[in-house]
Amino acid sequence: MKKLLISVLLVNLLAACASQKPKEPVVEPKAAPAAEAPKAAPAAAPVERAAAPAPAVEVDPLNDPNSLLAKRSAYFPFDVSVVQENDKPMIQAHAAYLKDRGNRHVRLEGNCDERGSDEYNLALGQRRADSVKKMLLVGGARDSQIDTVSYGEEKPRLACHEEKCWKENRRTDINYNAK
Repeated sequence: MKKLLISVLLVNLLAACASQKPKEPVVEPKAAPAAEAPKAAPAAAPVERAAAPAPAVEVDPLNDPNSLLAKRSAYFPFDVSVVQENDKPMIQAHAAYLKDRGNRHVRLEGNCDERGSDEYNLALGQRRADSVKKMLLVGGARDSQIDTVSYGEEKPRLACHEEKCWKENRRTDINYNAK
C-alpha cells in the first residue's frame, strides 16, 4: 500500500512539473450598469495589446558583430606588405567609418611572424601598417586620424612555430582604443 501511495504521489508531482501554466488573458474591465446585479462573466478571449515601439537606439557599427567593421586585422602572405584582395572591403569599410567620424582615431599595428631578423621584421611590419594606412587615406580618412607602429615579431597572436601560427601573426591590426 505504501509503494502504491508513493507511486501515485510521484506520478502527480511529475505531471504537475511537466504541465505549463496557461497564461491568464488580459481582460479590459467593463463598467456594470448600476441597476443590474453582477453576473458571472463568460470566459473572455484574451485581449492582445499592441506593443509600443521601442525607442530607436543608435548602435555604433564598430560594436556590431555582423558588420565588416568587426574585423580589425588584415593578413599578409610571407614577406609581403601589399594588402590582399580579400581584406580590401574590410579596410574600405573602416575608411568610410573614419571619414564620417572625424573625432575617431586608429593605430595601425604592423606585425610579422618570427622568421627573419628583428630589424627586417620591424621594417616589414611598418610597410604593412603603411599599406593599410594608404588604403584608409584613399577611402577618405584623414592623416591626423591614423597612427602607425610596427611591432615586428614582438606581439604574436599565436606562439607555435608552424605555418598555421605564422599565418595569424603576419597582420596589421586596426586598433580604435589607442591614441
